[in-house]
Amino acid sequence: MTSREFFHKFNSTYIWGNILAIVILVLILSIGVRFGLDYYTLHGESIVVPNVIHKQYDDAVDIMDKVGLTIEVTDTGYVKELPADCILEQSPAGGKRVKSTHVIYVTINAASAPSLVIPDIIDNNSLREAQAQLLSMGFKVGEPEYIPGEKDWIYGILVNGKHVQAGDRVPSDAVIVLQVGDGTRQISDTAGLNEPEYEDVEVEEKVPKYDEVEEYVEVPVDENGNEIKDSRGRSGANSSGPSSQSGLPTDPSSVRSKE
Repeated sequence: MTSREFFHKFNSTYIWGNILAIVILVLILSIGVRFGLDYYTLHGESIVVPNVIHKQYDDAVDIMDKVGLTIEVTDTGYVKELPADCILEQSPAGGKRVKSTHVIYVTINAASAPSLVIPDIIDNNSLREAQAQLLSMGFKVGEPEYIPGEKDWIYGILVNGKHVQAGDRVPSDAVIVLQVGDGTRQISDTAGLNEPEYEDVEVEEKVPKYDEVEEYVEVPVDENGNEIKDSRGRSGANSSGPSSQSGLPTDPSSVRSKE
């Protein structure tokens, strides 16, 4: 084939027609992709996100519907001062521009505080370790209460003034009070841990009654201290009479009259 024949075929209408068709097809595809993507992604169209923080969930849904947005709950929290189903957080935040197909994610307020499980820290941890563990779990830890024991050792847990044990569930907003040793006793010192308790008993001193007083007889004596005997030679102590029978001392005046 000579060069003249080659250029003659190259300049034929058939070839140029095919080239033109290919160029037109590429242009159509380019334009279609350009405007098609704009239409699919809603290019140039945006909606300002309403702020629904602290609004009730049902009210927030109505507000989002009016502007063409949807709302979805992703999490719950708890704020004691706010009512249940109140919006606590939203993403994206109010005031930002988004597409109409964008979903607004919200966190709502729970009706009651969630409960948390008390970990096994009693007689197992020091004060610093226990505080770090409780805080990482979401507990609120108050000032410790010091009791006799090894310094900074955990002996108990109080919630609202009551003792709790490992495994008990308590509200997450409750304040945990740790009972901690004040260092007045070493952990190996068992003295005083199991000491028996004694009650103070008042002992009543027994006072002897009059009837229980030992009987005695007074022996009459004269001025010189000699024992006075009766006419029969018997001692006055052995004489029978009212005074000796009753066991009471003899009246000295009666003795003198006899003399």
